[in-house]
Amino acid sequence: MSDELEMRMEEIEAAERETQEGQLAEESGLPAPRTGRLTRRNFIQVGMGILSALAVLEIGGLSLLFLRPRKRTEEFSGLIEAGPVEDFAPGSVTGYKKGNFYLICSQEGGFLAVYRRCPHLGCSVNYDPEQEGFVCPCHASSFDFHGDYQSRPVPRALDTFKVSIQGGQVMVDTSNKQVREHYAPEQLVYHVEGS
Repeated sequence: MSDELEMRMEEIEAAERETQEGQLAEESGLPAPRTGRLTRRNFIQVGMGILSALAVLEIGGLSLLFLRPRKRTEEFSGLIEAGPVEDFAPGSVTGYKKGNFYLICSQEGGFLAVYRRCPHLGCSVNYDPEQEGFVCPCHASSFDFHGDYQSRPVPRALDTFKVSIQGGQVMVDTSNKQVREHYAPEQLVYHVEGS
């Protein structure tokens, strides 16, 4: 019994010393000595630190996902029949979800198929009839009626797809996009009577 009593007395004395040291530290403005026990305050501080680190990692990961170029292979579907030549008015732009392109019919009646993705980061561009051109909503890049770039940060014109006219039908081959620096009138494809 005396051994138990001695151990209990030592525990009480140690606890009193810790309390006194803590009070002295509080009065002097110094941090309390570490006791090896996890206090409620320490638990909350450690928990908040871990949660903050997780939040920073999640935000960083999402930012990287947002900034990476979007690559989609399923949007290229091969040869697409856009429609009869006479269905396209000169100066018109028609969007196609299948194949992910816009078909441009120039004022002169030539056809050009431009890819809907901005060459800068791969954002989807939209056709704006008021501006008679294309606009990238991600970084405010703009392109003219033929997809040639007008403002930075985009480095070049919109990519194109091969256009052909077979039996009076406008055909667009989306299996292979063509990279171009600028628009050139030779890129337009015209309907030749009798073809």
